[in-house]
Formats: sequence, structure tokens, C-alpha cells
Amino acid sequence: MLAGALVLTGCSSPLPEPAPGAVPAVPPPVLTLDQADHVLEQIGTDLAAADAALSAADLATRVSGPALASRTAEYAVSTTTAGAKGLTALEMNAQTLVLPSTEVWPRTQLVVTEQPDDLSSPRLLVLQQTDPRSQYTLWGWVRLLPGVKMPATAAPTIGSAPLAADADGLLAAPNDVVAHYADVLLNGDASPFVAEFAAPDPYRQGITSGREPFAQIASQTKGTFTETYTPDADQTFALATADGGAIVVAAMSTASSLSFSGASLPLPAEFAALSGGALAPGAALRSNLEVTYSDVIAFYVPPAGATTPVQVLGAEHIRTSVTGS
Repeated sequence: MLAGALVLTGCSSPLPEPAPGAVPAVPPPVLTLDQADHVLEQIGTDLAAADAALSAADLATRVSGPALASRTAEYAVSTTTAGAKGLTALEMNAQTLVLPSTEVWPRTQLVVTEQPDDLSSPRLLVLQQTDPRSQYTLWGWVRLLPGVKMPATAAPTIGSAPLAADADGLLAAPNDVVAHYADVLLNGDASPFVAEFAAPDPYRQGITSGREPFAQIASQTKGTFTETYTPDADQTFALATADGGAIVVAAMSTASSLSFSGASLPLPAEFAALSGGALAPGAALRSNLEVTYSDVIAFYVPPAGATTPVQVLGAEHIRTSVTGS
């Protein structure tokens, strides 16, 4: 029997091995439509609970980046003003999903929302997953500018390719677009990059008009007013559009500095709320005021060789920190 067993063993055929499936030329989208809707629903539920309690501690699991800084600041202002200054309305029902097709992290997806109940413009939400074990979070949002038409992207069942911050093949690399736009905000029509961007630009106009009251105070008190715009390091993300261009979203910090003398400046409650308790509402400032804002900006960047300029799709500009004396 042993010999027979040896013969049978020696004559047996090798076990079949499963053949590997074909590797797709393009990675599939990272989420199905149902999964994407579920992620948005979960973020919306957790955000609504934190909003109801005005609790920044409850934001951490589902909100990150500039969205976390901005919402935390809004909670402080709403608390100090007894609700007179409310929260930015964030609708969590999607008109359009832009899902990335990738096999690496971080993963960034975009959501164009329905119009909020307050009838303000739809939002472009930026959701991000930093690694395979992390939940998706709300990284940032922008208010779409009036009349903006979002560029066409691949269907969410196909997915849109993420692009590196230094990607070529575009009118300008994403990092360069953000740096050039910061220069335009600083220098206006004197910037060498002003022709790179479409006009009119309501966001830029709003930033310019927002500087005027501070500049007037500086002029009346023989003081100075400066404002700087700094792109946040490694916080620029891009997804390809159907025409070979890109939607680029980026975080930026705005720092305003006002110095003056011979005058007393009463501090509004919404400013005092962001001083970490160092300044009381109505406190009299006699020498300086420093204000920091968190900005998120979305651009459409055409493909290289295009004759159309970069377009600002939307932006958000929220005061997050105040110091003064």
C-alpha cells in the first residue's frame, strides 16, 4: 500500500493556482456612490451635533484642517455674541460628486452641495482621508462665487485623477497658481501675475474692500496697516477635469497688522471672542491690532496652451485669531 501511495503521489497533477486578474490601466474611484453618500451623511450628522452644542471638542473626529480652525472660531464668536453672529450654513446634500481615482493617500474628494436653506450660494466641500485607517473628514469649504459654472469632471463611477501640487500639463502648476494668486491679492493690478486670473473676481474685490476701514484708521492716526497672504505648506490639492485642466483647492493664511497712536479703538465682541480670553468685548486698544484669517480658495486651472485664464471658483475667509493692545 505504501508503494502504491508513493506511485500515486508521484503521478499526481500539481494543484491549480488562481491566475491574477488584469490590473486596470486606471485605478477605480476610491468610493462607490453609496459609500460617498454615507460618508457625507456621517460628517453631516456629527457636524450638526457639534454645531448644536457649539462644542469644538466634538469636531475633531470629523472636521480637520482649515475647516476645523474656522468652525472653532465661529463657535467662539457665536458664544460671545449670544448667537448674533451665526455659523456658516453648510448643506450636506450633494449636487455633484468629484471622486478621486487613486490607490494612494491622502485622498481628496469634492462635493458641490445643494443651495443652503439661507439661500446663499452652494458650497464646494473638500473631504479628505489621510490614511487607510482614518475616517473621511471635512477639510474645508468654499462658497461658490455668483455665476460660477463648475468645470466638467469624470463621472463619479469612473473617478478623477489626483494631480501633484507641482504637476505640469496645466496653464500653471497648482502650487504656482496659489503663490501667484497670493501675490495678486497683495499687489493688485501691479502684480506680474494679474493677467493669469479671470476678472472680475468677487473674492479679490471683497478682500480689497475689507482692507479699507483698517487703512483709513492707519491714515487718520499716522499709523500703518499691512496685510500678508501666505499659502499653507502642503495644503494644495488638485483633481483633473475632463478637458485636461484641474480643480485646485488650497489653504491660505491672511495676517492683518494695524498700528496706530493718539486714538482709542473699541474692540468689537466678535474680535474679542478670538483673543483666547486676553481681550474683553469693548476693550480699548491704543496701539495695535493683529488679526489672522483662515482662507480656502478653489480654482479652475485650464490645460497648458489654453487661451482662457485661471478662474476663481469660490473661496472662504474666516477670522480665526485676534491680538491687540
